[in-house]
Amino acid sequence: MQVSHRFAAESAVFDDQNLVSLAGLVPVMGLAEQTGLGELLAQKVAIAEPRIKSGAANPGPKLVTLIAGMCAGADSIDDIDVLRSGGMSRMFERVYAPSTVGTLLREFSFGHARQLESVLRAHLSRLCERVELLPGAGVRAFIDIDSLLRPVYGYAKQGASYGFTKIAGKQVLRKGLSPLATTISTDLAAPVIAGMRLRAGRAASAKGAGRMVAQAITTARAAGVSGEILVRGDSAFGGRAVIGVCRRLGARFSLVLTKNRAVARAIASIPADAWTPVKYPGAVRDPDTGDWISDAEVAEIPYTAFASRPDRVTARLIVRRVRDAARQDELFPVWRYHPFFTDSTEPTVDADLTHRRHAIIETVFADLIDGPLAHMPSGRFGANSAWVLCAAIAHNLLRAAGALADPQLGRARGTTLRRKIIAVPARFARPQRKPVLHLPAHWPWATAWRQLWHATTAALSTA
Repeated sequence: MQVSHRFAAESAVFDDQNLVSLAGLVPVMGLAEQTGLGELLAQKVAIAEPRIKSGAANPGPKLVTLIAGMCAGADSIDDIDVLRSGGMSRMFERVYAPSTVGTLLREFSFGHARQLESVLRAHLSRLCERVELLPGAGVRAFIDIDSLLRPVYGYAKQGASYGFTKIAGKQVLRKGLSPLATTISTDLAAPVIAGMRLRAGRAASAKGAGRMVAQAITTARAAGVSGEILVRGDSAFGGRAVIGVCRRLGARFSLVLTKNRAVARAIASIPADAWTPVKYPGAVRDPDTGDWISDAEVAEIPYTAFASRPDRVTARLIVRRVRDAARQDELFPVWRYHPFFTDSTEPTVDADLTHRRHAIIETVFADLIDGPLAHMPSGRFGANSAWVLCAAIAHNLLRAAGALADPQLGRARGTTLRRKIIAVPARFARPQRKPVLHLPAHWPWATAWRQLWHATTAALSTA
């Protein structure tokens, strides 16, 4: 492809007041309006004693502006200014400047972030009422929990401290902030975020996990999940708090157990003929070495966890073993064992395959890192907490918009959704005072965009 015209230096001029670079935000924010996002923010978020009085005024519209910017790909507060360019200000009302939004975020404390967390849960329930976000939820749904360490630099970030993260199977000490997240998914649906909380970098992965899982189970039921709920997590969450919450609220669990002497004795007692070969439909990453593996063997044995405690739990210990690739020349095979504890009723092989799909939460983290969580924008911990929660709301809103546009886009990455249905250029016109968007001819994803447009604007016009 080559340029077909000879342009002069003065041939490019930023002077069009009717040109819109993000026409897809119209149906997406229409969906947000239909599901009452602004109302929820106005009802639940209130800053009673602000440091700057004007900074805490009108938190609802300011946060909606931030969420719209994140849907458009903003990964810093300054990026929100794209919402005030060209004809955007003619299509949207109450679009606030980045400095105004930043002033509001700096007013947030831990309690205010909890208010925003309740908005996330309530809005997810409303999205599920409006859009079929969780097909198959009448049979089974999965709640996955995991933590993430986002690196930060310098000394200006409140709460930033050194914590361990795993890179290529190796523990690495990095300075950062640690969001803890729970997601809800089904066999047919991509994950949506049920809860998110920012913590200091040095915080243990399991800190606050019990409460997060309890809220996620309640949110899943409110979002229409009537079938079985299976809570999945890695070894950081295989403790009494999470398992106790699952048993109390009627959910099943599938959690990795930390290897200790009791677990080692249970693994050693598995008969040699109990191991069943399993071939994974897609390769999985070995948590010890970081290598990709597709063949393993699995077996199970009854096991009582927390045997010395009054709340001891007896369930199935399912163990996956793989050959140690670094010791292939040994006279006898050398195995590495990966146990997890579950009360699932699935056969051993199926239970192992289901547990390995816990890695789906990593796709959510990848989505957020490729978008709003590319940076932690503020030096204040409260502001970053609010930023993380707004990113989660934007993620769910984009997921719902994709599901309305096309079933395939309902499982697409956030970057794909922004490219195909958000970042659509248009020219805004008002012939006979009727607003019209002139979109590009031959847009490759026009069918999906039109489907989203009709699904959102028809409901608005008849309301």
